[in-house]
Amino acid sequence: MADRMGWFLRMLSYLVMVPGIVCPPAWGAAGAKKIILDTDPGTDDAMALMLALNSPELDVRAITVVPGNVTAGQGLENALRMVSLANRCDIPVAGGAEHPLFQKLITAEFWHGKNGLGNIELPKSKCKADARFGPDLIIALVRAYPHEITLVPVGPLTNIALAIEKDPGIVPLVKEVILMGGSIKGGNVNAAAEANIYNDPEAAQMVFQAGWPLTMVGLDVGDKTLFGRKQLEQLGKTHGPVNDFMYGVTKFLVELSEKFGDSGTPMYDPLAVGVAIDAELVTAPAMHVDVETRGEFTRGETVANRRNEIERNVLHHFPEGDRYVIEGLDKVVPNAKVSIDVKADKFLELFVSRLQGK
Repeated sequence: MADRMGWFLRMLSYLVMVPGIVCPPAWGAAGAKKIILDTDPGTDDAMALMLALNSPELDVRAITVVPGNVTAGQGLENALRMVSLANRCDIPVAGGAEHPLFQKLITAEFWHGKNGLGNIELPKSKCKADARFGPDLIIALVRAYPHEITLVPVGPLTNIALAIEKDPGIVPLVKEVILMGGSIKGGNVNAAAEANIYNDPEAAQMVFQAGWPLTMVGLDVGDKTLFGRKQLEQLGKTHGPVNDFMYGVTKFLVELSEKFGDSGTPMYDPLAVGVAIDAELVTAPAMHVDVETRGEFTRGETVANRRNEIERNVLHHFPEGDRYVIEGLDKVVPNAKVSIDVKADKFLELFVSRLQGK
């Protein structure tokens, strides 16, 4: 028996060492942060997913798919093909909502290519979709691992809102939420709103007001973190299935950004994963954030109270007529850490180093 065990261990070590043969663990390394990645893949979602799968600090327990950059069906197919490319069929991948809560879906093939992955055709997936509904899978995992799951939504927040709506009891059981979305300096789909929040403002408002620890990684820091020709060249020097796929995706994005006069592509979604890896990558003061759901020009805007206080106006009756009088300031309770600055170079180095040769 001892001889057989020794042979087995030698063979296992050999398989792990041989290039191109990967024996991924069923779950992440001891001490790794358990995350659920909720995504609408999407080119920058692809970068976020591959970064998460190649970071030992993270234990990806599930991938749930939401419509946004592409339709729900295309997004699920993209996620399955990417997980297959990374040889991680052990991770459940589940489809979720088919459309936003109260409005029609807006897709973004203009920015992400016809298939959402920069028109790169990956091989058909060896992995099968999990039969569970995405929000149900979120609920099940949060309840199975209370106070251990970090939600990392990098698309519209529809699936997260549906999970809250079905089972509000998960809110105090979630360790934290790190989301890509929003802005406190203006939008990218219009003057006010960022794309993920704009795609489902009602869902976003539910998520921001739920009462769990939440970090917002929005345009304010994504626009400061540009993947350009320097990083593209670094990634192009090494090879591997994931490495080469990421090179193709980032090349598509860098060339697209240059058409619009920019020096690189903003690392929106992968930066949210970066913050899950290392919270010190961003400066994120606490603020109270609401999502505008009714404004004609501001629907989808994340409205952040930087001072966490509002004027208290009291109605008074005067001979010349009634009017409100400011009588002081009332405190408002912060509900989010809002990322306002970023160690961009450090993150870009992290991203490239994690994917080189993979």
